[in-house]
Amino acid sequence: MTAPAIPSAATAARRNRWAVSFADLLMLLLGFFVLLQATGSQRRDAMLAEVSRQFGGRPARTAIELRAAELFAPGEAMLTRQGQIRLRAAVRPYMQDDRMIELRSQGQDRARQRFDDWDLAAARLGAVARALKAQGIGGDRLLIRGLDQADSADGQGQVIRIAPGETVKP
Repeated sequence: MTAPAIPSAATAARRNRWAVSFADLLMLLLGFFVLLQATGSQRRDAMLAEVSRQFGGRPARTAIELRAAELFAPGEAMLTRQGQIRLRAAVRPYMQDDRMIELRSQGQDRARQRFDDWDLAAARLGAVARALKAQGIGGDRLLIRGLDQADSADGQGQVIRIAPGETVKP
């Protein structure tokens, strides 16, 4: 009876070579996700949409970000005429869709008299929701997700983000 053959060091190294390639792949994926997280939300959404498209996914509608200072009178929560026109143009693609519409606010503009900064941001987000309802988008399709009080990194002030929601209206 013969003893089982002991694999040589070269044979063992060849068998375990896949582990090095697998570890390289994991490190590349980790680096990709770290870079993805480090980019801003607008660029991240665009990058994820492109990756999805490369793998045969449907092109996703990306979010629209509007500076509140360009939509509202300074220190107020009333849409200007120009702001109404910009908002109407921005949400036109969502009019024929049955998906939910998600509204978010990030950053703050300095309030003047009637509001403090937080109240102004909340009132403006509510004004956008009311304007969308007035344009024919049902209130049951609107999701107001909240106010991010952190100042935006690039000093833009308040930014209102309009994005397609995850769910379909029942």
